[in-house]
Amino acid sequence: MTTGNWLRDKVARLMPQTSHDEKPAGDRPAAARGRPRSLAQRLDGVVRKGDEALSPRELRRLLAELQSVVDRQISEVEAGRHASEIAQWYAQATAPQRMDWLRLLCECFAHDPGVIQAARAQYEATQGGAEHGQAEIRLRQALESPRSRLLQRFAGFPQGLGFLVNLRAQLLPLLRTEKWLVPIEAELESLFSSWFDVAFLELRRISWDSPASLVEKLIKYEAVHAIGSWADVKNRLDSDRRCYGFFHPQMRDEPLIFVEVALLDRMADSMAPLLDETASASDLSKATTAIFYSISNTQPGLRGVSFGDSLIKRVVEALQEEFPKLRHFATLSPIPGLRGWLAKNAGQLLAKAGPKVRQQLAQVPGLEQPSAEALLAAFDAPLELDEKSPLRRMLLQAAACYLTEMDKKAERPLDPVARFHLGNGARIERLNWAADTSAKGLRQSYALMVNYLYDLNRLAKHRSQLAQRKIPASGAIEALVL
Repeated sequence: MTTGNWLRDKVARLMPQTSHDEKPAGDRPAAARGRPRSLAQRLDGVVRKGDEALSPRELRRLLAELQSVVDRQISEVEAGRHASEIAQWYAQATAPQRMDWLRLLCECFAHDPGVIQAARAQYEATQGGAEHGQAEIRLRQALESPRSRLLQRFAGFPQGLGFLVNLRAQLLPLLRTEKWLVPIEAELESLFSSWFDVAFLELRRISWDSPASLVEKLIKYEAVHAIGSWADVKNRLDSDRRCYGFFHPQMRDEPLIFVEVALLDRMADSMAPLLDETASASDLSKATTAIFYSISNTQPGLRGVSFGDSLIKRVVEALQEEFPKLRHFATLSPIPGLRGWLAKNAGQLLAKAGPKVRQQLAQVPGLEQPSAEALLAAFDAPLELDEKSPLRRMLLQAAACYLTEMDKKAERPLDPVARFHLGNGARIERLNWAADTSAKGLRQSYALMVNYLYDLNRLAKHRSQLAQRKIPASGAIEALVL
């Protein structure tokens, strides 16, 4: 089929069915004439109307170019060249032009329901027969949309995978209002789940001797504890530190996720020593504990594609090989959802605390009549609370309650960081007071941080507990829960 015939056939299928007595456009009411034209009407048009970003001629040209990418008669190399040219156009296009391009992807390369129905009917009809295997293959092929094949071709040129990852990053914020983009985004996520499988990723150490462009990306992508200077990043890459990242062969200069590790002789209880640029490096001969103190995903377009758990496992293996004396693997982690949760649950905590605790709180100035509002206000100066303060004890109890609570609807831990580490087989080990006194730490969790312990002999046991909706926690944490 020639491109012209293909276009006419595609446009005919896209055009809405009309009755014989439908009035010409010129005879329709003005309100109807003022409605935005459908993509099919624009493809069949002659001139641009209203605020349309691309003219009918430009739309048809783009459609033909996209069809050339997915054409089975051309080689992968040639398809990749066409895809590269389209990606270059997209990079220069305006936001409305890009939306028009996405409309083409969505509507002109969708599934054919008739093909799916026929393949499914054949699959069901051949159950138990000799032709069932072939029918299953045909059904699988029918369920793969032309759009999916088109997107796969975009990964065929050197920068193509990065283009698709960035494309999904642009789509994600639009999904709430532009529901028609959901199929494209879902197909990208499905493709990425295969393309970014950990079997295809390379674990690389990032050091001070790495290319400056790569070190700059650590500064750019650090999402947990912001890097303030070159001296800061040099400290994090010192001799008693390790930093590892996952890289994809087609995105060799872009870390997909990276973890920062401190090698110590004990479990860390504060970020200050770890971020102290003037501190001497620890004695590696005495190191027994690896502290994972920052894990950062770098590509928003890979949201939902999980490889963080595999990163930790691979890093543990690399560290054990380099430092056989290491016995303990733990994190020093933020508690990002604590303040928001406490704002909603302070009243319930007061009720659970019992009369004795409420009586102790009533001795604190401003809390003569303990209430949720007064309690939250008192918590806002955590660094002023001494070790014996009932407020301090109450805040630690609140954090323990939050970390060990399951989301009843999703059946998973409430806190996103807890969700990640507990899902990997860690347990909640210890809460640390005034561990992150930065503005962010105070804002998120009143400066509290938590250690998650990776006990290599009990990872499976902890995952099994979590599957049974019981959050693995140390005795010290359980003793704090109200």
